[in-house]
Amino acid sequence: MAQARLEHANITVTDPKATATWMTQVFGWTIRWEGPGMETGYTVHVGEKDSYLALFSFGDLPEAKTSSYRTIAGLNHLAVVVDDLDATEARVKAEGFKPRSHADYEPGRRFYFEDADGIEFEVVCYA
Repeated sequence: MAQARLEHANITVTDPKATATWMTQVFGWTIRWEGPGMETGYTVHVGEKDSYLALFSFGDLPEAKTSSYRTIAGLNHLAVVVDDLDATEARVKAEGFKPRSHADYEPGRRFYFEDADGIEFEVVCYA
């Protein structure tokens, strides 16, 4: 059987352009495409050649939610693998986010942070 790979995930954010901007600064990703979203709103695709995040907004204020960990079909966190954890943490801080839950574990090191929309990111380094 052929192995499958994840091409993209589509997540709703308050401001796709602002989210894509900090992602290019922190992770070194590029904006692959941007334009009108389905039905309404706006979408920005940000990532690498073979995978990306589709950042979507309907253009109105999102509804308040409970913890994603207690919501069926909630997004718990996104994990990003980096080559230099310390340099990435410095860029996360420069964007105004607060790293937390640092851990060394087999086979690597990691930390977490939340962006302005409350989306949790895990940053991990296996080097």
